[in-house]
Amino acid sequence: MVLSDRIPYQAIVDRPRLILPGGKRLAVWVILNVEEWRIENAMPRVVLSPPMGQPLLPDVPNWAWHEYGMRAGFWRQFKALTDRNIKVTLAANADVCNAYPRVASAAREAGFEFMGHGFMQGPMHRLPDQADAIRRSVETIAEFTGRAPRSWESPGLTETEETLDLLRLNGIEYVADWVIDDLPQDIATPHGPITTIPYTVETNDIVVHTLQHLPSDQFLKRGIDQFDRLYLEGADNARVMAISIHPYITGVPHRIRYLEELLDYVVGHDGVALMTASEIGDWYRAEMAKAGAAGRTS
Repeated sequence: MVLSDRIPYQAIVDRPRLILPGGKRLAVWVILNVEEWRIENAMPRVVLSPPMGQPLLPDVPNWAWHEYGMRAGFWRQFKALTDRNIKVTLAANADVCNAYPRVASAAREAGFEFMGHGFMQGPMHRLPDQADAIRRSVETIAEFTGRAPRSWESPGLTETEETLDLLRLNGIEYVADWVIDDLPQDIATPHGPITTIPYTVETNDIVVHTLQHLPSDQFLKRGIDQFDRLYLEGADNARVMAISIHPYITGVPHRIRYLEELLDYVVGHDGVALMTASEIGDWYRAEMAKAGAAGRTS
C-alpha cells in the first residue's frame, strides 16, 4: 500500500464536533526540539556555506552554531517557558540524555513530556537499522525519565514505509510527522492505531529563519496570525496549534524576545488549553469515542 493511502482523506468541515477540556477553543502545544549533532558527521543544516563550495569535516562553525543552542539558547527558552508555566513537549534525540544530561535533567525536573525524536539527528531513511534505532530511542528515554515516551517526531519529519509500524510496535501512540490537518487523525498499523498530532512546518522557527531567512520579528507575526485564525475557528469546533522551536534558532539573543511575546499573547487568551502531545492525543481519542457512542445510539 502506498504510504499516503494509509491516512484517508477527511474534510475538516465534516469532522465531528470535539470539546476541549474546560470548553476551550484552541489547544496549543509547544515543541522544544533538542538534538545531538556529531561533529565528525555532515551537519543536518548549516548557517554558513562551505568555503569555495567544498564541504569540509569537521564542520566546526556549523556544529558550533547548533552547540550554542544547547549551551546558551536552551536556557533562555527554558526560562521563558517555565516562567509562564507553559506545558512543554521536549522532542529529544534520545542520546541527548547521555550527551547533554544537564539539559535533559532540567527538562525532566520541570515536568516536560519527552517525545521521541530519533536517537541522533538524521533522517530515518539513512539509518542502517531503523528498528534498532527506534527501540534504543524508546529504551533510553524510558531509562532516563522513568517512563517510556508515548509520542514521536521523526528527525526532519522523515518516515519510511515501515516507520509507523515500528513506532507502534515500540509503544508509540502519537506521531507529529503528518502535517495534514488542524485536528488529529488515526492511522491503522498491524499493532493498533497510531494518531497524528497536528504539527507545523510554517510556525516552526527552522522554516521562518533558516529556510525562508525572514527577520527576527516574523516568527512573532506569523505565530499571532496563525493563532488568531485558529482561535476564531475554534468557536465552531476545536482546533490544535503547534509552536515548534529550536534552541539555536529562537534561543539566540536577537530572537528570544519574539518567542516571549508570542507566548504572552497565547496565554493572554482565556480560550486556550495548553497541552502536551500525549494530552492532545488522549483528549482526541476520548472525544472520538464519545462521538462514536453517540452515533450508535442515535
